[in-house]
Amino acid sequence: MSAPQITEQMIEDFQRDGVVMVPGALTDWVDVMRAGVERNMAEPGEYASENAVTEGRFFDDYVNWTRIPEYERLVRESPAGEIAARLMRSQSAQFFHDHVLVKEPGTPKPTPWHQDGPYYFVEGEQTASFWMPLDPVGENSLRFIAGSHKWDRMVRPVSWADDSDFYEGKQDWIPVPDPDANPGDMKVLEWPMQPGDIVVFDYRTVHGARGNFADTRRRALSLRWMGDDARYIERPGRTSPPFPGHGMESGQRLREDWFPVLWRAA
Repeated sequence: MSAPQITEQMIEDFQRDGVVMVPGALTDWVDVMRAGVERNMAEPGEYASENAVTEGRFFDDYVNWTRIPEYERLVRESPAGEIAARLMRSQSAQFFHDHVLVKEPGTPKPTPWHQDGPYYFVEGEQTASFWMPLDPVGENSLRFIAGSHKWDRMVRPVSWADDSDFYEGKQDWIPVPDPDANPGDMKVLEWPMQPGDIVVFDYRTVHGARGNFADTRRRALSLRWMGDDARYIERPGRTSPPFPGHGMESGQRLREDWFPVLWRAA
């Protein structure tokens, strides 16, 4: 399937802000995604988590695309790879992993401000993460700090359960920012969205979400893509996802038998 119209303005916005919203990009795939999420929640994978909430439910799980047929269809047959490549200004799109996040109604636990990059063993300037709500979102949409993908240092990665350091030992991280504490110091972008809309953001773009105070659940599916310059980097501990036994060394392209290249420019 061909990609929806990705305009030069969208590409420039993505490059400048580290995030862009593409309305209606995957409307034809919403039913497939919903079916996949239901299957995933009924059959959680080895990395599934309930995120230690005391009210409501915040379920997340990742690396299931090879065992959830709906996810595999989405990854291989939808225009997602081409969309990612065009926004990254890459000649290819290599798939990293899937991630599902479901907040049931009345779940006040926020998703903390963070960058995905420090949790991953990937570095590069061509990365693209899709966030795709399967229910209408307003106040419970994902929020982004514009331009944070260009910061000189990465944000301290923490455990979502207790705010402890994700890696042991002293690292050169900057503190987790709180743009709500000093409104105006940082430009925060967020969009009300409908199922089929997507936001695409760089792995280094700082983002977070409020709790779900709506009376409906908030299901969201993410797809992580990599471009031409993405390379493996050694982190100071077990990454998330960990992919045990991968056998890669710093500076290598990620192995294509595990992380397939699913779109290339003609």
